[in-house]
This record gives sequence, structure tokens and C-alpha cells, in this order.
Amino acid sequence: MPLRERLRLVGLLTPVTLIIGVFFLAPLSIMALYSLLEPGLYGGVEWNFYPDNFGRVLGWADGVNEEFDPVYLEIILRSFKLAALTVLATLALCYPAAFWVARQPERMRNFCLFLITLPFFTSLIVRLYAWLLILRPSGVINTALAALGFYNPVELIYTETAVLIGMTYIFIPFMFMPVYASVEKLDKRLLEASADLGASRWQSFWKVIFPLTLPGIAAGSIIVFIPSLGNFIVPSLLGGARVLMIGSLVEQQFLAARNWPFGAALAMLLMAAVLVCLVLYVLAQGRNSAQEASR
Repeated sequence: MPLRERLRLVGLLTPVTLIIGVFFLAPLSIMALYSLLEPGLYGGVEWNFYPDNFGRVLGWADGVNEEFDPVYLEIILRSFKLAALTVLATLALCYPAAFWVARQPERMRNFCLFLITLPFFTSLIVRLYAWLLILRPSGVINTALAALGFYNPVELIYTETAVLIGMTYIFIPFMFMPVYASVEKLDKRLLEASADLGASRWQSFWKVIFPLTLPGIAAGSIIVFIPSLGNFIVPSLLGGARVLMIGSLVEQQFLAARNWPFGAALAMLLMAAVLVCLVLYVLAQGRNSAQEASR
């Protein structure tokens, strides 16, 4: 490569590299360092190597200064469960909706896409407070049930169901866009060919439609799963103290408990889970690309 081209490439990459280094790698390095330090008596850190922050969660705490508590594993498993359920709920809503929108005229499609993105123009807190009013014992749902003769209010608020509803509502646009992009690119001639070859609608779906839309499903699942796993606003408002997720636990350790090293250790465990998900997604995409290239 000529020297002029190298200098141009360096000039183009330097601003991006600096931004990533300053605003991503540096904070992540500080977080990783804090996770291995001893918590201060009144907050902050003591500059002593202290691996027991991870031991409180993973089981190798010394039993004197720190003790292993299985409640942290329960919180982590609950977070994974609710994040996975959020992915399934958003996919169940968005997959058929994407096919319906794709079949509409262009003007109607654009209007539907505008409606999907419309919640982004409203504050997240305001939208969650609206769900708080809907799900509370004197809210819309229980008022409607009482009008129908069910006088015992249904306990919806401060439950895992409320958290699942809130996260599904928030992350629907994040699932819809990748799925819709895959559905819109479907070649109708393939469906006609499968029908001509005698395939039923169910066979056409599993053999033609689903494999072609799988990249959009995978991308949407990753985009929804990762922020759902670390979300702390929805559990705090709709789950309260009953439904504690790892994001809320990290927030409590940094702000209320002032145990920065343990909060950093929890955050690093969360980052590790996110990294594993991304690696699995990249490997799956590479395998699919290799299979398509071999065909």
C-alpha cells in the first residue's frame, strides 16, 4: 500500500479508535480493575487484590470477609429467564406482524413503521408509569374485571409478569425491525415454487420461509436479549423489591450499598454473558455463510 494511502487510512481510523478507547475500553478497564480490588469501609476501594468479589457469586469466597450466597445466582438465573421470555414474547408478536406489514401497500407500510418507532419519541419513564397505572390493583385491568363481576383484584404489579409485560412493550421495536427486514426480502417466487412442488403451507413455512428469515430472528433476538438481561429501570418500577434482576443489583451496589468492587464484579459477569451471546451469534452467522457459499 502506498504511503499516501496509509496516511489517509490512519487519518480516517484515528478518530474512531480514540472515541472507542476513551468512551468504551477505558471505562471497561477501570471496571475490570475495580472488580479485583477490596471494597472500602465507607465506599470506594482499597488498593488490595481481592478476588472474593467474584467468590460471593461463583462460590470461592473465603467465608470470613465474604461468604458465598446462592441468592446472587438466583438473581442471575431470573435475569436470564426473563430476558429469554422477553425474546420469545417479542418474537411471537413481531413475526406475524412483520408479514402483515410487508403485504400492505407502500404508504400503509411506511405508516406502520412510523407507528412502530413512535414510542421512541416519548420518555421511557412516562411509558412505564402508564403501565404502572394499568397494572396496579386499582388500575384499568382490575377495574374492568370488577365491572365484569370479579371483585378480587388480580395481583399484577410487582410481579415477574409485570416485568415481562414492561420489557416486551419496550423491546418490540428492536425485534420488529430486523425481522421485518428479513421478511421484506423474501422472494415470492420461492413460495410459488414450493407450492408447485406439492408442499403444504406448513412445509413451505419450515423449509422456505423460516430459514430465510432466520438471520433476522437471530439478530432481533440478540438485540432484545442483551439489553433485557441488564435492564434495571423496568424491574425497579414494575417489579419493585420482589423481582430483582442483575441490572438492579448492580445499581444497588454502586449507589445504595456503595460496594463498588462487588458491583463491578457483577457488571463484569454480565459483560461476560453478553460476550458469550455475541460470540455464539457470530459463529452461527459464519456457519450459515459458509453453508450458503458451499451451495
